[in-house]
Amino acid sequence: MVQPYPPGARRLGRPHAAVPCPACAELVGRGYPTCTSCADRVDAYWLADWAALLDAEGVVSGEPEERDLVARVFSAEPGAYPWTCTDWAMRLTVCPTCRAELGTGDTGCLRCAGADQSRWAWDYAAMPTSMTHNEHALRVTVAGLRAAHRRRDNQVAYWRLSLPFLMTGEPVSQAQAQRVRTYLLAGRTEELSTSQSFADMAALPDLPWRAPA
Repeated sequence: MVQPYPPGARRLGRPHAAVPCPACAELVGRGYPTCTSCADRVDAYWLADWAALLDAEGVVSGEPEERDLVARVFSAEPGAYPWTCTDWAMRLTVCPTCRAELGTGDTGCLRCAGADQSRWAWDYAAMPTSMTHNEHALRVTVAGLRAAHRRRDNQVAYWRLSLPFLMTGEPVSQAQAQRVRTYLLAGRTEELSTSQSFADMAALPDLPWRAPA
């Protein structure tokens, strides 16, 4: 059966630019998920799709029928529901092994690791028609930040710096991403954090020992 691969995170418009969060003063998204204001702004894209699914299924949030819907989302083949709904179903599920939010447990939890790995089948099959590269990067970044303790510190720092600009829909090339990661390894986090776009981060002057001869 060919699945429809309904797109996700497109019900709400994207901001035109990254702006400071009124709560944490960082660019919106950089405090995710610990800053409530940042979390609300980011999660709104996921929640909008989940609310639409609830409405389509005639299900009320918080009622037992929502648990049945979560089970249906998990049992469906990749592509039956928007990727945002798969992610939100994981938010609503407690891992039976470690009791954390499914996919965010400690590094030794195989159930969480398996759930996190299986979600990416959607992306591999849907790109680039039903999912843009920006949407994939947004999904990876948010999932990673929700389980930051499972990732390397440098990777987490990269995601935190990137999220405000991914929220605007700014495209990011592999070359740009590699430059920003190189700057992070060089300890230039403070310089990166003052940039107003991902392109600005990637355009920082080269370090003297990397400058062309």
